[in-house]
Amino acid sequence: MSVITCVEDLRLLARRRVPRMFYDYADSGSWTEGTYRANEQDFQRILLRQRVAIDVERRNLRSRMLGEDVAMPVALAPTGLTGMQHADGEILAARAAEAFGVPFTLSTMSICSIEDIAAHTRAPFWFQLYVMRDRDFIERLIARAKAARCSALMLTLDLQILGQRHKDLKNGLSAPPKPTLRNLLNLACKPRWVLGMAGTRRRSFGNIVGHASGVDDLSSLSAWTSQQFDPRLSWKDVEWIKRLWDGKLILKGVMDAEDARHAADCGADALVVSNHGGRQLDGAPSSIAALPAIVDAVGSRMEVWMDGGVRSGQDVFKALALGARGTLIGRAFLYGLGALGQAGVTRCLEIIRNELDLTMAFCGLDDVACVDRQALL
Repeated sequence: MSVITCVEDLRLLARRRVPRMFYDYADSGSWTEGTYRANEQDFQRILLRQRVAIDVERRNLRSRMLGEDVAMPVALAPTGLTGMQHADGEILAARAAEAFGVPFTLSTMSICSIEDIAAHTRAPFWFQLYVMRDRDFIERLIARAKAARCSALMLTLDLQILGQRHKDLKNGLSAPPKPTLRNLLNLACKPRWVLGMAGTRRRSFGNIVGHASGVDDLSSLSAWTSQQFDPRLSWKDVEWIKRLWDGKLILKGVMDAEDARHAADCGADALVVSNHGGRQLDGAPSSIAALPAIVDAVGSRMEVWMDGGVRSGQDVFKALALGARGTLIGRAFLYGLGALGQAGVTRCLEIIRNELDLTMAFCGLDDVACVDRQALL
């Protein structure tokens, strides 16, 4: 294996090691994938202001997100099916995040359960919630997150209707994969993945199977999920969830300044400017393009973060310069996980930290808190 110097190296290795349907699930968007590509490409159009002859010997990347000390203003985003990129993937990613000193967010649609993460980590983690039609299930899910000492709830607002993702449809995405000839041939080329999966019992949706009414196995899960995502979600539901949770609340999936003002009015503590990684509305702007207007609208009332297209420490720097108080990474850490397991997630975080540190130095800044629009051309 060659020396891994950037997130792209991890992506290429993950593509070789992860079964096609799960790699494609992570590394694709909806429809034409235009928004998915724009998330990355629009970062490249932002130019940095290089400075010289400034003392930057002692640089500080430490910051705070929702009052929590973080090694850098980066958190691991909630990603579904993480435990299908690598056996016990959510546990491994949470351990890597804890050791590094950044927050980890567990998805509702994870393979490992809330209780699994709590049993294998010591640091509090965040839990991401989808609102389902079965409100009793939602109440129980929130109670489980409280019992697991989650320090924040992240409510995703932009997936009440599923975007059309051509690759998932063509691959027949399922967890675990169906034993079709095509899948078996692909799995035969992924021995590391197969061996890892053979050694774990976690192969389905741990937060749902056995917890939601009428969902006792994979066959009943499929029917349940197709019916449960609730397109009736409204700001009244957000207020209900905030009262039920009674803790730090993050709203994810905001792309419009008017919606951001609604989020602030609901009393949310932070919002994530996000187009769901280009996996929902194709043709929406990139997250980084939408960020400045939302910062201007509500940045004085709540923490504004962003995700979508962050593949380097320079991307983190540019987001901070445009007003974000923090960033989330999804695909970047999934590449690391698929490539090398927990060590790959750690390597991803190391790469991003090093790139952020160097970029600050070249721009004449010694503290991440000082990164602002003056650092851009």
